[in-house]
Amino acid sequence: MPYPAQAEIEHLGLTVTNEVLDVFLNTALEDHLPIIMEGLIGGLHSAILRIQREADRSHDDMRRLIRDFDGSEIKDVELQDATRSFNRGEAAVMIMEVMRDAANENYTAQTGEVWTPWRGSAKNHATTYAQIEVKEALRAKDRREQGLADPGTEVVVFRGAPKANRVNDANRIYDALNWALSQFPNMQLATTGNLGAEQLALKWARDKKIKTILSKANFDKFKAAAPFKANDDLLLLDPVLVLTLECTLEPVTEEEHRPFGPAANIGQKAREKGIRTMQVTPKK
Repeated sequence: MPYPAQAEIEHLGLTVTNEVLDVFLNTALEDHLPIIMEGLIGGLHSAILRIQREADRSHDDMRRLIRDFDGSEIKDVELQDATRSFNRGEAAVMIMEVMRDAANENYTAQTGEVWTPWRGSAKNHATTYAQIEVKEALRAKDRREQGLADPGTEVVVFRGAPKANRVNDANRIYDALNWALSQFPNMQLATTGNLGAEQLALKWARDKKIKTILSKANFDKFKAAAPFKANDDLLLLDPVLVLTLECTLEPVTEEEHRPFGPAANIGQKAREKGIRTMQVTPKK
């Protein structure tokens, strides 16, 4: 049977999110919309991970059968079956990624929010943009140090305040990241994916098709220290630059004038390590 066309899958992703957003926006459930959409898009992502695991098992079977192939008809049939299963799995993963990304892009376009996975990586076979978790990035760093991977990657870390989500904040964050990209053309953006400023940075990365590294704060394990442990993990990536936005550039309340502790913390730690550090400031 044929596979559905990419345009059909993209339309399906748009339709699903449009239906949910049309029902819940401007209702009493609007405040819960990020959780609802995280469950919806995250469900698609979870399906991708399950299909990928099945494809990986088929790939392992292929390698084993090729290694032990004895020319018999039975082994030949088994190899064909494993190959067919692997190819179908990889195709299903790519199709589901198209649907997931279409749903996510529509969600971002309509609400300004950016979905990020909290289990597994949001790798994409079809585009440059991808999200990986900090543990994967650290393993890649170890491989680079051993001469086993591309040494060209340049990590730029961004940490910002949750309340820094206004128009002027977005403009200056984009200005800073555009400048960073001009200085480091092979940059990857590393952040925790926190609300506000860091979600704006992730949206910039998605628009620019820039790879991102997520170091998520693990509150279950580290409690109140979780944001600072995430900072330590980000600095282990040996960034070429650390950008910070400690409070909104348009503060209204006294609370919004106060610096966001984790952003100030990573800036201080980076300076102590001799890492280039810059703060996002108002346009002069």
